Amino acid sequence: MHGTLRRTRRRLWLLAAAAIPAAVVAAICAGAASSEPAAITKAGPMPHLVAKVNKAAAFDVSRPLRQLAKSTAPATFRGLPAERGPTLANVGHTTDGALQSALPAPSIPGTLANFEGLSNQDNFNTFGFRVNPPDPNGEVGPNHYVEMINLVFGVYNKAGTLLLGPVDTGTLWNGFAVPDCTDPSGDPVVIYDQFNDRWILTQFTTAGPEYFNCVAISTTGDPTGSYYRYAFSTGLNFPDYPKYSNWTDSYVITTREFGPTVEYGIGVYALEKGKMLNGDPTARDVSFFIDGNNPALLPLVGDGLLPADVDGKQKPKTDSAIPLVGTQDDGGGYGATFDALNIWDLTVKWRSTPLASLVLNTQLPTAAFDSIFPCAPTSRDCLPQPGITDPSQYLDILSYRQRPTFRLAFRNFKTYETMVTNQSVEAAPGVAGVRWYEIRRTGSTYSLYQQGTYAPGDGVHRWMGSIAMDKKGDMGLGYSVVNGTTVYPGIRYTGRLAGDTLGDMTLGEGTVINGTGVQTTTNSRWGDYTDMTVDPVDDCTFWYVNEYYTAAGQASSAAGWQTRIASFKLPGC
Repeated sequence: MHGTLRRTRRRLWLLAAAAIPAAVVAAICAGAASSEPAAITKAGPMPHLVAKVNKAAAFDVSRPLRQLAKSTAPATFRGLPAERGPTLANVGHTTDGALQSALPAPSIPGTLANFEGLSNQDNFNTFGFRVNPPDPNGEVGPNHYVEMINLVFGVYNKAGTLLLGPVDTGTLWNGFAVPDCTDPSGDPVVIYDQFNDRWILTQFTTAGPEYFNCVAISTTGDPTGSYYRYAFSTGLNFPDYPKYSNWTDSYVITTREFGPTVEYGIGVYALEKGKMLNGDPTARDVSFFIDGNNPALLPLVGDGLLPADVDGKQKPKTDSAIPLVGTQDDGGGYGATFDALNIWDLTVKWRSTPLASLVLNTQLPTAAFDSIFPCAPTSRDCLPQPGITDPSQYLDILSYRQRPTFRLAFRNFKTYETMVTNQSVEAAPGVAGVRWYEIRRTGSTYSLYQQGTYAPGDGVHRWMGSIAMDKKGDMGLGYSVVNGTTVYPGIRYTGRLAGDTLGDMTLGEGTVINGTGVQTTTNSRWGDYTDMTVDPVDDCTFWYVNEYYTAAGQASSAAGWQTRIASFKLPGC
């Protein structure tokens, strides 16, 4: 919601070249633990960096989820550790250098499936209280759609029939050896591994003092069946804002971590996918911690990195690095001197003695953008709602967290590889928009192929987006909308075809659902992420989940926000 292991021998060093301020590499070998002080060229001193290899802290095989859901009483929500982060600054609006200020005539197709997802009412029915924010997240498979929110989840068929749930997120770990995993803790993520027909359902723990990433991988393609259950320790660091991805031989997690005192930084974890698919209790993780308290590293990681998540049937090239992408804003107060995408390369070779590295590959300068909305850094209350005169009930844009928003969708088109992601920005003075990017990789070289800020001049705030690409290279982008007069918190989407003018969303705008109510709590949190995924059956149909408000949800003390799940397909795919 926000948002110590096996001894290893490690060698770390930092490189600097051209426009790259620093690169961090950690090579992991077998043997007794040793450490060497990190060094840096042309960027000041570096702290000691640590790379670790662990076995899973716990493992077992669950009973079928459809049985657990019937026999498990809801656990207690323990709350979250206090969130920390760098001090922000607002230096005024920066003119957006990639603004698309015109709204094309609508030619985007309407939705195909379009049905209600989980709601805050489900939280109230389960726990007796409401939760903010929902963090709506979902993934589509051949026959199912699985949605996870704070603090419940459900399994649907593609027609929208709820097959299982709502169930609290701790239910999946009922009886597990790490009791903290059995709590409904938050920040859940679900991904579908299309190469192996498996579902991965996850959450963090919040009780401490030792924290865990709880990861369950289905034993078959049935998301209501049994799961291999793992817990991977993050030690004394709380792994806030975990983001997961599927790669060829690793599942990857990135986190935004807080220690027991002043520790802050970005965690990067590769999980041993081959063993996890087979339910091997000796599955390991390789982990790195990038210290955000170091002024030379902070601009390079900001508030988080996203790991590349593979879409489509074409796997990445053998032994290719796993990209991790972050953003930096020269007006964001984190020490960046220019606006850029920062791209890190994670490589892991799963041997009896794993070999791994984490390297800052490049910084790609972007068109100017402004991530600090006028309300920040003193408030989260940024975006006005119809009929709301109390600024404490405005909605949170969350753009000041300098990171792209879920997912970093990756595709291999054989002659090149490509990734798309997005972030919320102040597109025009006082107006929220969605900055999106397409990054291409040829060999080990990255380039920014195109970028755009979607805020088409009508005064509507668009934010909290998620973007993906179909098999033809077309893009679908979904997001939240609101304004202070006539647009209640709702859900819309746009798109572009592969051959369209670079930098523009050319197909106009479609509506998943219009809101009819507003959020009236003084907790202005809206959400930390939404989720656009692509159907593995046709590799064309986009599926999107986000939140909105109804008048009934506004009026009810037991209700609140609602989520909606919808699909659409772009012309010609």
